[in-house]
Amino acid sequence: MTIPRRSWRGAGALVAAAVVGLTGGVISAGPAAAHTPTWAVTCSEVTVDLKNYSPNVPNTVTVTVDGKDLLPTKEFGREFSTKLTLPDHSGPVTVRLDVKDASEGGKHSFKDEKSVEACEEEPTPTPTPTEPTPTEPTPTESTPSETPGTQTPEPSATPSGEPSESAPAVPAPSPSSPDLAETGSSSATPVIGGAALAVLLAGGGILWAVRKRRTTQS
Repeated sequence: MTIPRRSWRGAGALVAAAVVGLTGGVISAGPAAAHTPTWAVTCSEVTVDLKNYSPNVPNTVTVTVDGKDLLPTKEFGREFSTKLTLPDHSGPVTVRLDVKDASEGGKHSFKDEKSVEACEEEPTPTPTPTEPTPTEPTPTESTPSETPGTQTPEPSATPSGEPSESAPAVPAPSPSSPDLAETGSSSATPVIGGAALAVLLAGGGILWAVRKRRTTQS
């Protein structure tokens, strides 16, 4: 059986057209998939990864949190990657990504937003109270025993030499009481003795003078 040459040419053209169509589809699908931005949001950070954009035009990217700039509008070329830290928040926040393709038609521009809750705080572990272990005192820490013989007696409040306030007072002699009899010699005894001696001598002199006078007269 002989196949005409014209049939071979027609079949070859169909195959070539199919190959070109598949190749064009793969080529056109590749850049479209590559231009899809990759970004992720956690409770504490935002990650953005942009690739295969037109390098000679001012593409821009902006990231906001509840309407406030987290990444102010920034120009980039073929690629852009960054990691941003979210501000502290106690409740859910909305993160918005805005990518603008500056090439003709801007068909790779992209906008998206994600809501994220606040990070859960880890509970602070409560320390378990531990009872102190009693320790026996060492010999150097023990209290020395008191020796009765070495104690110094404390002085009494009232000296022993002074009479106690409770002792009876000695009564003073009354001026009206009679004088006690004198048992010794008086201080006037020598005077009296002298006067008596003088009287005796005077008497003796008179007696001698009388006797002499009588003798002379006889």
